[in-house]
Amino acid sequence: MTAPTVPSQSPSERGFDTPDSPEAVAAGLRAHGYLPDEGLATVIFLALALRRPLLLEGEAGVGKTEVAKVLARWTGGELIRLQCYEGIDASQALYEWDYTRQLLHLRTAEAAGTAAGQADELENELYSERFLVRRPVLAAISSAAAVPPVLLVDEIDRADDEFEAFLLEVLSDYSVTIPELGTYTAAIPPVVIITSNRTRDVHDALKRRCLYHWVEHPDLEREIEIIDLKTTTCGAELTRQVATAVEAMREMGLYKPPGVAESIDWAESLARLGVADLDEASVRSTLGAVLKYREDQARVQSSVGELLSMISGA
Repeated sequence: MTAPTVPSQSPSERGFDTPDSPEAVAAGLRAHGYLPDEGLATVIFLALALRRPLLLEGEAGVGKTEVAKVLARWTGGELIRLQCYEGIDASQALYEWDYTRQLLHLRTAEAAGTAAGQADELENELYSERFLVRRPVLAAISSAAAVPPVLLVDEIDRADDEFEAFLLEVLSDYSVTIPELGTYTAAIPPVVIITSNRTRDVHDALKRRCLYHWVEHPDLEREIEIIDLKTTTCGAELTRQVATAVEAMREMGLYKPPGVAESIDWAESLARLGVADLDEASVRSTLGAVLKYREDQARVQSSVGELLSMISGA
């Protein structure tokens, strides 16, 4: 028995037309609050046009996960997130049976006095769509929505080799076989974004299946633009000072350099405190918004004067 395939749909039926250029992708992302550089806009365009998974690598906090969230807002597709972790296996990504409901159904049938000849029918009922719990990968592949969902496989580097091999197999043809029900195949592949913080190397086989992009921290001017977009109470001068200070911190060899999210949090925190210009007191009292390790804070605390000199000279 083969499960019905999701019907093929034209772009107009899907409700989202694939953009015709990297510039259109950049404009679409900007309209939904994400400011990509040219390289990222180009690789997203290619991933959408070629219907290929996109592997985004980079340090934590550079905006990899946000790409999937913004794509879902832009396309109108459902965001389906699979958070990877050590020990995750295929069943936690694909499906499982609702054993509690199956047991209740079985007991109800027994109480109703199911005839012996109905045993096979009862068993078939237990392993039907009614009791199937779809996990993220199956949910994305079997989606019948007008717009393909965005499947976010977050932090693949936290999973093990076996899970990578499983994911590679699924992404090769976007199909999943459930022995009791048959094969589910996506007529329209979901938009797949895979992220990695590169705590370990992802296998070459998975990389070959995907398009790839290394996401850098934004340059100074783009970070200023991002902070300005994401905060509503931070003045232009404070925005520039925060972006300059964060850029300097990233060059200090910290254990965890601040990402874009921390830049935004710091700017918003300073603005809420009524700070118009960074000074030694405001930097020391708000480092918890931008640096999340004690050792990093201690290092910056000892260099506040130098940091402020860099800001004033920028």
